[in-house]
Amino acid sequence: MLIIPVKEGENIERAIKKYKKKFDKTKVMRELRDRKEFTKPSVLKRQQKIKASYKQRIQSAEL
Repeated sequence: MLIIPVKEGENIERAIKKYKKKFDKTKVMRELRDRKEFTKPSVLKRQQKIKASYKQRIQSAEL
């Protein structure tokens, strides 16, 4: 459970923004989506390799 301390007189929108930021850092939604369907380890490795090669191409293009 997330606890957000709200100071007296603090804007409610600011408190909501703090909550959303803290919630994103916990990565709960990402974990739920990952658990929704099983992906084979071979598929995960392939995706990681594709992502790494993409990053490397972009990095080498910047130089």
